[in-house]
Amino acid sequence: MESPYSFISNLDAQLEAIPDESIVSRTIHDDERLKVVLFGFSAGQELSEHTASQPALLHFLRGQARLTLGADTLEVATGAWAHMAAKLSHSIRAHTDVIMLLILLKNRHGL
Repeated sequence: MESPYSFISNLDAQLEAIPDESIVSRTIHDDERLKVVLFGFSAGQELSEHTASQPALLHFLRGQARLTLGADTLEVATGAWAHMAAKLSHSIRAHTDVIMLLILLKNRHGL
């Protein structure tokens, strides 16, 4: 029987050391309602402007970065959090090593 919950005591420990000049990701949960991906960016790395087909949440667990949401550019640090509507253009550029949690909210018909 599948467990009715997921538990991770330390999200930082889910990623090995972030290699220089790299972006790494690890899916830590995926079901019919949401997908959770842990990202690690080494300092100076950038995820260029793109959109997501689903609403999403970003939670910065460690580091400092520039986050662009639509026309707005924000400087973010440990503890920053954002909600993005589907199809909002966004990008991330890490100033330091960054650990970020991405939660994609999957569409559910009838809700």
